[in-house]
Amino acid sequence: MSESDHDNPGGRGPEDFEELQRILREMLQGGGGANGLDAEQFAKAAGIPVDPKTLQGLFSTLQGAMQHPSDEIDWSTARRTAIEVASAGAPAGDPAPAMRAFPVASLWLDEATELGATPDAPRTLTRIEWVQQSVDTWISLAEPVAESITRALVEALQSQMPDELNGALQGATPMLRSVGGALFAVQLGTIVGRISGEVVSAGDIGIPLLSGPGREGGALLPSGVAAFAEGLDQDAEAVTLYLAVRELAHARLFRHTKWLRLHLLTAITDYARGIRIDTDRIEEMAREIDPQHPEQIQELISNGALIPPKTDAQEAAHARLETMLALIEGWVDVVTAEAAKRIPGADAIAEMVRRRRATGGPAEHAFSALAGLELRPRRLRDAAAVWRLVAERSDAATRDGLWAHPDLLPTAEELDHPARLLERLGLAGAAPDAEADEFDTALAQLLDGELPPHEGGEDGRGRTA
Repeated sequence: MSESDHDNPGGRGPEDFEELQRILREMLQGGGGANGLDAEQFAKAAGIPVDPKTLQGLFSTLQGAMQHPSDEIDWSTARRTAIEVASAGAPAGDPAPAMRAFPVASLWLDEATELGATPDAPRTLTRIEWVQQSVDTWISLAEPVAESITRALVEALQSQMPDELNGALQGATPMLRSVGGALFAVQLGTIVGRISGEVVSAGDIGIPLLSGPGREGGALLPSGVAAFAEGLDQDAEAVTLYLAVRELAHARLFRHTKWLRLHLLTAITDYARGIRIDTDRIEEMAREIDPQHPEQIQELISNGALIPPKTDAQEAAHARLETMLALIEGWVDVVTAEAAKRIPGADAIAEMVRRRRATGGPAEHAFSALAGLELRPRRLRDAAAVWRLVAERSDAATRDGLWAHPDLLPTAEELDHPARLLERLGLAGAAPDAEADEFDTALAQLLDGELPPHEGGEDGRGRTA
């Protein structure tokens, strides 16, 4: 580069910028001969379905991002892609079983919890309706990470670009950021569309995805319920009724505990904003990827390779989130078990729900890698045991009353040592030390599977110890 070029770095910028545009345009059009990008291979790299309609939409989106760059990610792409993926799934299913189950589930829950029914009526949703009503929540969870990834990709490209193209890159940065954001939006939409084929209810993921007038009463997806029932040796109507009880319990908790949804989602997004992308790893990836196998890009992204290990602060924030998720799911488990005890095979259905919840589906794992956050209630059994204990030592009103304020909820330390929670609530009895030791022993046996996990245990008197 000449001295005049250094004095005026933009001197060659327009020509170089046009060259970058030409290269990107040829790539996005799949042209350019040997330098062109095969549409199917690009789709594999992006982690999206390889079909003509989807590919056409992808390339149209990326071309638009290139021609009209913006610092903001166009999330309408995620919404559109999610609906397209969801529409290619299973048929909607028969809503009649769920609609028959809702009134019965509500009556049984009235006996099991002090938290009353929601004003919004429960309903059924198709996969597309679930996407339409939940995708904005997914976007809010993924947006902080999307911004970090697109920023890191541009920074990595800047560090790798030859000096003679630096001027062009400065002019092309908004375009590159826009294209990267569009690709992330397409990936997120694809994941949400796939998740719609795995969920059975509005509260299935564990967080309240739906909000707004008429949407807070709980919902089942008949297609997801039918798919879940296929894997069980249980009557389909019984499975539907159990899932209806569980969904309405989840809806009652979030409707009654008005602070809970915002508290939980704020904690998740705050955690996500703390994620920093590993730019060194991006540079390594650029050297390692074989141009003949662009699907390697998606493999690295889907494995979470861009997201470095958590910092100490993030580990602490993640632990708090897991405790909150476990308290929510544990309470729902306990209340559902009490309300659904009349259902034949309820324990078997409950165990399948817990296993499914603990492992997650492929799409949920993909979101975890994309956003760097697992929504797993790892201490679910601990939390359920504590909620059950409080009700046994006192009553359902005391148990449910702990949701009145976040400071009243059991802490992680109290999940480790439930006797301390009993002492705080004044439920430890006249000899707290001896009683605490006895309880801790019984709880350890319960969690190890040596005692029956629900009421109606071996002694037949509704006692677990």
